[in-house]
Amino acid sequence: MVKNVSHENVRQRLSEKMAGEITLSEKPGEALKKWRLNFEVAQTELSNYLGVSPSVISDYESGRRKSPGTLIVSKIVEALLNIDAERGGQKIHAYEGMLYTETSSKAVYATYEYTYPMQLAKLVKSIDADVINKGVEKPLYGFTVIDSKKAILELSSHEFQKLYGWSTERAMIFTKVSTGKSPMVAIKVTNLKPGAVVIHGLRNSEVDPLARKMAEIDRIPLLATTMDLDELVDSLKKYSQYHIIE
Repeated sequence: MVKNVSHENVRQRLSEKMAGEITLSEKPGEALKKWRLNFEVAQTELSNYLGVSPSVISDYESGRRKSPGTLIVSKIVEALLNIDAERGGQKIHAYEGMLYTETSSKAVYATYEYTYPMQLAKLVKSIDADVINKGVEKPLYGFTVIDSKKAILELSSHEFQKLYGWSTERAMIFTKVSTGKSPMVAIKVTNLKPGAVVIHGLRNSEVDPLARKMAEIDRIPLLATTMDLDELVDSLKKYSQYHIIE
């Protein structure tokens, strides 16, 4: 159940969550970039709001510039929240379900967060997937495997949003689907769009044309795979280990 809380309380808790993750991360630049992408704010828009050169934001995110201190992180976080508020606060509102939903969902089969982002091509190769719609490629900071039937039949919109974990730039992998249409419809009505959607158990020719069309409209990469589910999860979890070795 989601508590009845004020917008300011949500914003304050979200601000603390964002700043804490960036400051404590071993790769603060990557964490900063993840949150900027979550809020769909371009580097130039953020730099203009802060009154700095776009190269400053780029250098922080790439690690070329010394990691930002707590004061700078706080200013960047507040800028992201202010930009979203000026747009109507859709992202802040969407994160309310993640902040205040108290119980973990039975619809989640597995979830994982990456320190180092995975590119779409690596995801496709790791899970032997067919590309249904290429969409707009974004770095992926994690994945969530979802029991599609339980998620669609049992979860409210707030609870569904919690399935994203703490980054929308992730692969949302839906199992137990018959055509792939229902997951895309569920995503369509939320304010958070994932970095990629994976339909598990189907191949390219079996995916409903309407699912393809919705992916095209929302510019979301849509994949399909029939890889064994446990093997799929193991393959994606091993990515972080291999990335460090490489």
